[in-house]
Amino acid sequence: MTVGYAAPISVDVLVHIDAQLASARRLLAQILRQSGAIRSRDVDGVLATMTDIQSEMSSRGRLESERTELLWRAGSVLGVPAEVVTLAELTGLMDPRDADAARARSAELRGLLSEIEREHAINRALMRQELSFLEHLTRMLGGGSESAGYRPPGQSISNSARPTARTALHVLDLEA
Repeated sequence: MTVGYAAPISVDVLVHIDAQLASARRLLAQILRQSGAIRSRDVDGVLATMTDIQSEMSSRGRLESERTELLWRAGSVLGVPAEVVTLAELTGLMDPRDADAARARSAELRGLLSEIEREHAINRALMRQELSFLEHLTRMLGGGSESAGYRPPGQSISNSARPTARTALHVLDLEA
């Protein structure tokens, strides 16, 4: 079935992809700032970036609703359910120049989202490493054994986990 070009959807799709790109760029910048804060052990900076990231993720939820609306519109023109509309089918509703722009911007968006995913995974690994180190230090400074773990206030530790006069504390400060 040949479908005529739907100019309004072309404009809406391009505007939407541009909004997605702007959001992804902001999110990437925030994640990179978070990485710097983690590496410099700037707790306030990490917390501030987490707040910024949560805010951006909320706005991305709004963008997802807009995306769903665009897919629904395209699906109704194509006579298919929104969930099966692909970029190829969507660009088939657009004039060739707008379709090329949409494909290029979509590829850029996919690249940005991959970079965000990669950087976020690195940040998670860095945070896990920092938290493990802090847990280790807390146990050492608290006199507990490595296997003692966290205990709520008032809960005693077993005799085998109690520090002895021979317990020695060693602390290393290693930069990653």
